[in-house]
Amino acid sequence: MQSKKINTILKWWVTPKLPPEDIFARHNFVSQWLTHPIKRRLARTYLKYLQKHTNLKVIGITGSTGKTTTTEILASILSRIGKTVWSAEGVDPVYNIPNTILRATPDTKYLILEMSVEYVNEMDYYLWLAKPDIGIITNIAVTHTQFLGDEKGVACEKGKLIKGLSTGGTAILNKEDKLVCSLGNGWICKVAFFGNTANIYAKNIRLNPDLSTNFTLVINQSIKTVHMKALGSQFVSNALASAAAADSLGVGLNQIVRGMELFKPPTHRLNIFRSKLYGIIFDDSYNSNPKAANESLDTFEVVSKGKKKIAVIGDMLELGKFEESAHRELGKKVGKMKFDCIIGVGNAARFMVDEASREWGNKNCFLVADYLEALEIVKPILDKDSALFVKGSRSIHLDKLVDALK
Repeated sequence: MQSKKINTILKWWVTPKLPPEDIFARHNFVSQWLTHPIKRRLARTYLKYLQKHTNLKVIGITGSTGKTTTTEILASILSRIGKTVWSAEGVDPVYNIPNTILRATPDTKYLILEMSVEYVNEMDYYLWLAKPDIGIITNIAVTHTQFLGDEKGVACEKGKLIKGLSTGGTAILNKEDKLVCSLGNGWICKVAFFGNTANIYAKNIRLNPDLSTNFTLVINQSIKTVHMKALGSQFVSNALASAAAADSLGVGLNQIVRGMELFKPPTHRLNIFRSKLYGIIFDDSYNSNPKAANESLDTFEVVSKGKKKIAVIGDMLELGKFEESAHRELGKKVGKMKFDCIIGVGNAARFMVDEASREWGNKNCFLVADYLEALEIVKPILDKDSALFVKGSRSIHLDKLVDALK
């Protein structure tokens, strides 16, 4: 009985809405039980004050893929309109959101919060901290299903963002994603869609040899050509989400396009560069899931034509019951692309390697334990005519492999 009371008090103190997986995460004593709980309460109270007494607009962004890129593109647009504060790249939102809120000042016009969810009820904690005026859901896919169950579970958790919007808030939803579209049904908030058949969409998408992407942006029948310094149709979808949010805030078409064109991809997220020694390095090593990996491979096809193709692909983690099937499906795709060498890194990657070798019949398929072993294999076979594809979940550390080749 006494232990239950202590546990209840601890949960209340750390933060009432925080999932148990986050409450008892391993941190040092001071930060876990003193610094972070105090900071969370300060951030919550401070944001309430700013929203009540200033013209601050809060934008929350979630989805299975493209959250950080959408955050960065939207920040690139809005920071040219007024003072904008946004989530730092690559930091757990459990800590990132309070820190980001506390960086805002009374003259901040826009606050952009990345709200990635891993556990059940994690969104409840984010919405305890902040009540966004605009909520963006980029897409729903098989991610973190070890904890969220399946795609419907993912949609249920991420969809809480729409329920938690402030009075008169706006939901920005991907029209091309059925699960995302369904989240807009039955809520009082305004809903704006982006994607095919929506009022905000892209046409004439072209991936260029100079590693850029061109497309025609259409916003409520107004049209303008966009030239982004990033390669991939993924960026177009993220740009559309950002455009829909900016449009709902009254930002003009020319300003939206200018912000898009000044955007540069975040580190290790679909970064493509040419090396004199190692050819083209396709670095998408920051993280991975089935949807993102498939999209990255499609983009890699564009830059690897006529090259010696090599893949280093790490585990896609936290997939739960989908672990084997997802890796095997990825392996089939990799096999059909006829890589000259395929290196799987990690435990679950064995399913990918097995399926790829079966599909392609290529003997140059390897399974290794870590990025160092992968580097030993890949470095000697790279040359100026190679194209190297690198992608895996964050904890596989394939970013270190890329850094070793720079």
